[in-house]
Amino acid sequence: MSIKPDLEVRFERGLFASRWLMAPMYLGLVVALAMLTVVFLRQLVYYVPQSLSLDSEEAILVILTLIDLTLAGNLLLIVLFSGYENFVSKLDIADNVDRPSWMGTVDFSDLKMKLIASIVAISGIYLLKQFMEIGKQTTLDERYLMWLVIIHLTFVCSGVLLALMDWMAAKSSKR
Repeated sequence: MSIKPDLEVRFERGLFASRWLMAPMYLGLVVALAMLTVVFLRQLVYYVPQSLSLDSEEAILVILTLIDLTLAGNLLLIVLFSGYENFVSKLDIADNVDRPSWMGTVDFSDLKMKLIASIVAISGIYLLKQFMEIGKQTTLDERYLMWLVIIHLTFVCSGVLLALMDWMAAKSSKR
C-alpha cells in the first residue's frame, strides 16, 4: 500500500473543493427562475382581464404560453436541485415534508432524460402555438415552419437516442 505524496493530496482536495465554483451558477438559476416567474405573472395579469373577450383559439394560445413558462420553470428547478445535489453538495432538507419525492434520487442520467423531455415538451408547445397561428397570418412562412419541425424532431430523436444509450449502458452494467 503506497501513501500519496502531500502535494498530490492537496491537489486532489483542491480539485474536489473546486465544485463550489458551481454554487454561484446555481444561484444565478434561482435569479432566472425569479425572472421567469415575473414573466409568467406579467402574462397572467395581461390576459386575465381579456379572458371574457378571448375566442377559444386565443385562450388556448394564452394557456399554452403559460404552460410553456411553467415547463421552463420546472426544468430550471430540476437542473437547480439535481445539479446542485449531484455536483456540489447534498441539500440538508431530508426532514422537510415539502421535499419533492424525486430529490436525491435523480442521478446524471435521469437529469439528462428529464432535461431532454422538458425541451421536447417546450419545443412541442411552441410548435403547436405556431401551427395555431397559421390561420391568422396573411402570409405563411413555410420555410420557418419547416425549420421548427426539423428542430423539434431533432430534439425528439436526441431524446430517443439518449434513452437508448442509457438503456444500453444500464443493460451492460448488469452483466
